[in-house]
Amino acid sequence: MCTLEFLRAAGIECCTDYGMAGVSRFEDLGAWQLANELKKRAYELCQRPLVARDFGFRNQLQDAAASGPRNIAEGFGRFRHADFARFVRIARASEQEVLNHFRDAVDRGYLTAEELPEFEHAARRALHAASGLLRYLDTHPDPPQ
Repeated sequence: MCTLEFLRAAGIECCTDYGMAGVSRFEDLGAWQLANELKKRAYELCQRPLVARDFGFRNQLQDAAASGPRNIAEGFGRFRHADFARFVRIARASEQEVLNHFRDAVDRGYLTAEELPEFEHAARRALHAASGLLRYLDTHPDPPQ
């Protein structure tokens, strides 16, 4: 169970709607929610016919996009902040990779320059939330077992 400070650092205000003072499920973390939204945006791009036919690009984008929420979820299952932070760093690197793929998609003609900002926005939101979660994990002691 995590503290209210943890929740705020993870991008959500509280879990009082769930009747608890902390996070007990990875799905309640704002960093996971935004990473999952980024994944959905990437999958949306992968549905476009030109992208769907570019197997290498599509597979790399899908894998990078799935890595963010996957690693946050796995890290959440760890008992120490340092372990959790290691997985959040991997997630953050994958989110950076997705952002790069979005820029590459413009170069390949899969996204227009006008569409790019909405995809970038999803990536930046996920990156910001992951950074906030890392700040918390890096500066607070482990919760009692």
